Amino acid sequence: MKDIKKYYLIHASPEDVYLALTNPLTIELWSGHPAEMTTEPGSEFSLWGGDIVGKNIEFEENKKVVQQWYFGDQPEESIVTMKLHPDKHGTSVELRHTNIPDTEVEDMLYGWNNYYFGAIEDYFDE
Repeated sequence: MKDIKKYYLIHASPEDVYLALTNPLTIELWSGHPAEMTTEPGSEFSLWGGDIVGKNIEFEENKKVVQQWYFGDQPEESIVTMKLHPDKHGTSVELRHTNIPDTEVEDMLYGWNNYYFGAIEDYFDE
């Protein structure tokens, strides 16, 4: 099992980035795919039409999102924590993704960089 820790700079306010992470309509705008999301801890979520699924654990409005991502019948929980920090150029996002199966790390890193935060960066830069 491996962990990822990365930082992304998004040219938008923490409030706008938080909405991009938690509002299903906004998620669909930047991802181009159906999304089911709520900020209710314990609720299930689905992104990219079910390609990413999991459970919402914790929300701190405009500051933090914590989720459990499902990887089949993996025994350890894979936890994603996204912390939003105000920055003079917008928002610095601190990403920590733990307990990623070794065989999934490269794909997961590519996905974070290109499909997830890459798409959010593009969405706000347009």
